[in-house]
Amino acid sequence: MSIDEIVVKMARAAKIAAGKMAVCPAAEKKNILFKIAEKICKQSSYIKHENEKDLERANKMKLSNAMIDRLIISDATIKSMTDGLKEVGQLNDPVGTLSETAIRPNGLQVARMRIPLGVIGIIYESRPNVTVDAAALCLKAGNAVILRGGSEAFYSNQALSHIIGNAFIEEGLPKDAVQVVPVRDRSAVNVLLQQDEYIDLIIPRGGEGLIRFVVENSKIPVLKHYKGVCHVYIDAGADFNMAEQICFNSKVQRPGVCNAVETILIHRSVAQDFLPGLTKMFVRSGVQIRGCSEVCLIVPEAKEAIEEDWPAEFLDLIVAVKVVENMDHAMEHIKKYGSNHTESIVTSDYGRGRRFVREVDSSVVFVNASTRFSDGNQLGLGAEIGISTSKLHAFGPMGVEELTTSKFVVYGDGQIRD
Repeated sequence: MSIDEIVVKMARAAKIAAGKMAVCPAAEKKNILFKIAEKICKQSSYIKHENEKDLERANKMKLSNAMIDRLIISDATIKSMTDGLKEVGQLNDPVGTLSETAIRPNGLQVARMRIPLGVIGIIYESRPNVTVDAAALCLKAGNAVILRGGSEAFYSNQALSHIIGNAFIEEGLPKDAVQVVPVRDRSAVNVLLQQDEYIDLIIPRGGEGLIRFVVENSKIPVLKHYKGVCHVYIDAGADFNMAEQICFNSKVQRPGVCNAVETILIHRSVAQDFLPGLTKMFVRSGVQIRGCSEVCLIVPEAKEAIEEDWPAEFLDLIVAVKVVENMDHAMEHIKKYGSNHTESIVTSDYGRGRRFVREVDSSVVFVNASTRFSDGNQLGLGAEIGISTSKLHAFGPMGVEELTTSKFVVYGDGQIRD
């Protein structure tokens, strides 16, 4: 078959599978999630063997360290996958739940019922764990999903797809509910984006270039975030030790991900005393500091920042640092250069913390915590399908409930409209 025929066949099959998954009992969905977790655990050697093929190819292609980091399947990755599957399995099933019923003056009883979205297409780079997270969340929400991972993770994704498919067959569920596009050719993405007759939503996960390509070429609604330009603001009177640990963790713990901090903003009244200690921590870990003119006066190791550094998503051991007059100036900077993803304030003032939370227009806002917690699993969703920075339908990390919508359910006893 041609690539067009393969993708169209997958989309049609997913539509049929979605109808079956929409009425699948909660207990059966939980069982299949635990079955997949069990199989992944038992076949971890096979998965890592296939992953080695991808890593060997990635090194030959000289992919960036950030891309290779996302591609690796380690024992910790396997555990994270299986733990996520089990956690999603234990979550309350949103499908079929009713909102509080309102009774109209004419006696009609009106409520809203959670229902699946239908068929979801997910296009992503590296990160083979997305294959498992996406399958788990879409399954729990009663959807079918078509996954198109990056060519760099081809063998890893095919291995996971094989394991998931076998689990579905053993449980008597439609294996077409979770499908991985079985070709590397990028033209498959173009074909997938035209299947609006069968696919209800597209979710791209990856770099800004990928997401803009999907948005510009899709006939299907797209839920997206272009990039994660995350900020930490150090307020006047902040606890320096806490602020240092939060900034360090937000940047260094895993710099190549979208919730890593890219810009640190520091209140002028504390900059002179705070920056030297933070700089020592960063320099020891190989972090390059790109600072405003005031930062460069305080920190000899800093390189002077240019305008392009403030809206940059470095995804590397690079951080932009700026001294601001006060919190208002910090929020103005975030509004101008941010990406509506994640921001954090380190403060000892409850009122300013509350104001920052209320006024900063980002999908996740922290007070006295690392930006690295901006993650569905860390926020109690079990796992996440992605982070939306567009506000229609969902805003922020998306879990099971964000993969459903609602319909009105109305009970009457013979009412007719005048």
